[in-house]
Amino acid sequence: MFWLLALLAYLLGSLSFAILLSRLNGSPDPRSGGSGNAGATNMLRLAGRRLAILTLLGDLCKGLVPVLAARMAGLDLQEQAWIGICAVLGHMYPLYFRLRGGKGVATAAGMLMGVYFPAALLAIGAWMLTLYLTRTSSLAALIATPLTLPLLAWREPEALLPMTVLTIMIVWRHRSNLRDLFAGRERHF
Repeated sequence: MFWLLALLAYLLGSLSFAILLSRLNGSPDPRSGGSGNAGATNMLRLAGRRLAILTLLGDLCKGLVPVLAARMAGLDLQEQAWIGICAVLGHMYPLYFRLRGGKGVATAAGMLMGVYFPAALLAIGAWMLTLYLTRTSSLAALIATPLTLPLLAWREPEALLPMTVLTIMIVWRHRSNLRDLFAGRERHF
């Protein structure tokens, strides 16, 4: 059951709401403008608030639904988290879009909502506060994800290894943003 759910999670994660909504709305492909990222933040830049919110909700659900399905199938918490990571991998490297996807932040937040909701609230709060203070989405993502690790280690230690892997994946996908942050060239809202 685990491997079937992992495959289905990856395939669901591969659905890019940013790209699909852009096509349906006649907007430019988000990978060809703005930051070049197929995610909600770039959709806000390129297509406006409504499509950005729809993208965000779709991406959150891509992370949440597989974790809930794994829970309903009776998988333990660590297996649920690994299933969620498969959805995030699908978002980052979507099968349907030549492996050119987003950075996985919203899908990871959805996954975290299913794994341990208080950690998701901490991550979302940290992301929002950092974005408000710095106006830099990438910095907000890089701060929010690792902040959840101590809470998970304390309350849900079975989820710590998958969440550590998730944190590394998100940092890896933001490596160009890190270079820009250190060089003072990162985009702000």
